[in-house]
Amino acid sequence: MSKRRYAIYDVFADKVLAGNPLAVVFDAEGLDDTAMQRIAREFNLSETTFLLSPTNPLHRANVRIFTPGYELPFAGHPTVGTAIALTQAAAEAGEQHAGIFVLEEKVGPVRCAVTRNGELAFAEFDLPKLPEQLPLSASAEAIGAALGLDAQEIGFENHRVGLWSAGVPYITVPVASLAAAGRARLDGPAWLDLAPTREGGAPACAYVYTRETTAKDCAFHARMFVPGSPGYEDPATGSAAAAFAGAIQHFDRPVDGPGQYWIEQGMEMGRPSRIRLELDIEQGRIATARIGGHAVKFAEGTLAV
Repeated sequence: MSKRRYAIYDVFADKVLAGNPLAVVFDAEGLDDTAMQRIAREFNLSETTFLLSPTNPLHRANVRIFTPGYELPFAGHPTVGTAIALTQAAAEAGEQHAGIFVLEEKVGPVRCAVTRNGELAFAEFDLPKLPEQLPLSASAEAIGAALGLDAQEIGFENHRVGLWSAGVPYITVPVASLAAAGRARLDGPAWLDLAPTREGGAPACAYVYTRETTAKDCAFHARMFVPGSPGYEDPATGSAAAAFAGAIQHFDRPVDGPGQYWIEQGMEMGRPSRIRLELDIEQGRIATARIGGHAVKFAEGTLAV
């Protein structure tokens, strides 16, 4: 029986018991897809990452990302948490590694940068795929109803419901106020009837956002709902923020140059999270974009598998 190291990190937060928890299995060599899926189901966190030797020796690791039910090609909080976990594990072992490196994910190579301020670490990554708008046939009224909201609560300024993806698709749902965001409740069966499915059959999730925030330095307040049996709310979703970058560019038309947006999430769950989104705009389009955040270790141990 093998012993495999693991750690649990709280991601997009600078303290434990906040943000989005992530399990990182460091020694995943020899595990097949079925075993990884079973271990992710045993952890029962929104995502678990498994670290393998990279196919390119210049890269840091090959990363597999699993929810309790299926594998993801890319996800934001697993990328941030894994980058910080690798950096801290190397430091604890007395090894020296560059603060900029590449992780191999199903979506492709992901360039990461990690900085440390004492015990607190911050990681950011370049979006491996820029956001694109996808066709959405469901009406805004139907989407609002599936979230328990009235039609007049959907949309603000020129922001409208859309389907965006930067590797994982999300239905982005602008709402008029914090109060409306707080009332949102996902009706799973109704949502499954209208949400398009992504590769593997999983439905697109709901990303509810408003420009009203609880923190003065944040640009948006967000909630993310995952349909299923049962469905759940996610406290911090980097891949959704990556997709949402497309909606920001499309509706807000930021001027050319760099721009930075802090997004708060998880407030309604008692798991406050902060995600940093950076956009580089050239000729009115997104040229590059980055997602960043802190992560802190909550637990560590070994798996007897």
